[in-house]
Amino acid sequence: MDESRQALELLLRSRLAARGPIEPGPRRGDLTLRLQRAEEIEAVASELCGMGFSLATLVATDEEATADRDLKVRTIFEPGSGSPDPLPDVFVTVVVSLDPAHPAMPSLSVRIPSANWHEREARDLFGIVFTGHPDPRPLVVHDGWPQGHYPLRKDFDARQRLPVEPAEEFPHLVVEGEGVFEVPVGPIHAGIIEPGHFRFSTVGEKVLNLEPRLFYTHRGLEKRVEGLAATDAFFVAERMCGVCSVAHGLGFCEAAEQIAEVEVPRRARFLRTVALEMERLYNHVGDVGNISAGASYHYGTSAGARMKEALQQVNERVSGNRFLRGLVTPGGVNFDLTDELIASIQQVVDRTEEALVDLTDRIENNASVLDRLDTTGGLPRQVAADLGVTGIAARASGICRDARRDHPHGAYGDEDGPRVRVMTREDGDVHARLILRTMEAHESMRLIRGLLSALPSGPLSVAFPGALPPWGIGISAIESPRGASIHWLRSDGQGHIDRYHLRSASYANWPAVPRTVLNDIIPDFPLINKSFELCYSCTDR
Repeated sequence: MDESRQALELLLRSRLAARGPIEPGPRRGDLTLRLQRAEEIEAVASELCGMGFSLATLVATDEEATADRDLKVRTIFEPGSGSPDPLPDVFVTVVVSLDPAHPAMPSLSVRIPSANWHEREARDLFGIVFTGHPDPRPLVVHDGWPQGHYPLRKDFDARQRLPVEPAEEFPHLVVEGEGVFEVPVGPIHAGIIEPGHFRFSTVGEKVLNLEPRLFYTHRGLEKRVEGLAATDAFFVAERMCGVCSVAHGLGFCEAAEQIAEVEVPRRARFLRTVALEMERLYNHVGDVGNISAGASYHYGTSAGARMKEALQQVNERVSGNRFLRGLVTPGGVNFDLTDELIASIQQVVDRTEEALVDLTDRIENNASVLDRLDTTGGLPRQVAADLGVTGIAARASGICRDARRDHPHGAYGDEDGPRVRVMTREDGDVHARLILRTMEAHESMRLIRGLLSALPSGPLSVAFPGALPPWGIGISAIESPRGASIHWLRSDGQGHIDRYHLRSASYANWPAVPRTVLNDIIPDFPLINKSFELCYSCTDR
């Protein structure tokens, strides 16, 4: 892997050196290219995409406290060909500097559709204009937000109460023709569910277009952590989302540990990885039940809920919390596993395996359920690649990407750590996403057993500094139950948090959902939506 990384670095330097100075990136093997002119971003992006790179995330920063006193946009790329073989663990960051008074740069959204939301968000929160953007509507800020106020600029006071301006109806695509109806759903839904607005254009029950609108629960969490010590900001990161607490907490920790140059003990890395797989397992079996609910298969709904409940009860015994909060901490873990707890985990995994085999068999032999699943909510491979889809949604469409293998974290990168078998399907429909979920649940059970049997001895944590080295940058990619989440972190001059940005897997996957419902029927939307099982909370932040 080191040889392939070095070869890639030489190739990148030879192709990009003329565009600006190239520096080492946050991690060993990463590269940072500082463009001399913002207009060159299009050519550089095309060059990188031609080499098989894809967009990982985009991070805007306000640099008023630095010598540059500008705004910067960091467009971060990663190898993304979806090869069945491991690719070099590399991030390439392309930095553009902008005048804060008139920040503008070319949009990449036509060339790279997955840049769409990133650029719209940076415009809403920083006031950066991406010229040529095909859809410049607001994304994060909603109706009535006053013009000229950009919440993530340093001069914005988050404690102020802004006046609400008169607002017109949010512009949306109007589908016209004989028999075309618009069906609005949400943002408040029946049942206990987070808010999202979905506007369907239909003929009869057939869906011609779907426009989702999210960010009703935007909490300003990235603003909230500014100025906090890393150990305090961790608690916010861990709570970005309930059911990805371990993944998000670990992503923040690994980024902070990079900056602090802290080496986490081996036993702690193994325990973190056990927690990641336990989190993945209870999510996957619960999601199989949720998909069953979308297909009106009530036995499957109950069976999935029973498996999830048993796993979460063990989670509570392990960490004192059903979502495993409090287990991960900067520098290691807070809790150890006793022999009794290890035995309990193994027992519930054995029971879950038996119950999941039984439920999968029942689903696969139920013609009425399969009729709902097969060919419903199809996501073609190329569309998934263009939109930067991640996790099960990508792998069910034939894209062989998994951050546990491609950006090793926890114990996955250890020489004697677990080796993940990355599995894919080709159909890209609801059935493919359900079956892949069951396959990955079994893989999580295998990994948990292997990790517990090979658990090394040693300390649980090391001391973590109260202040990080000034102006350090850390980046991590964590495979959450929904896919890869990218965490970008920078310290300020006092060693506190200057900027933290999370691109969650749900954020990456939501733009694909409208594409999957085209030509399906409205009653299938809940089923399709549940097959992605995306989170509003860590999308909105």
